[in-house]
Amino acid sequence: MSRGWESKSVEEQQAEARRPKGEAKPQLTPEQAAQQREKDSLQLSRKGVVQQIQTTRDARRRQMLEAALADLDAKLSQL
Repeated sequence: MSRGWESKSVEEQQAEARRPKGEAKPQLTPEQAAQQREKDSLQLSRKGVVQQIQTTRDARRRQMLEAALADLDAKLSQL
């Protein structure tokens, strides 16, 4: 499976669909693009951890997931 639409947020997909075809995306430097990919990756990981916290029943696993969530939030705040 390709990583096209699945890797984008719903808002980005909708904005891209509404954008006229002739209008180009703003060009990012390689550093900015890498930072954006890192931020997107962290946000996706955070969503997964939050979903797991909501469904887990094991207290030790919940504690581990909450620590992972705190780590992801710290990394996101640094970006």
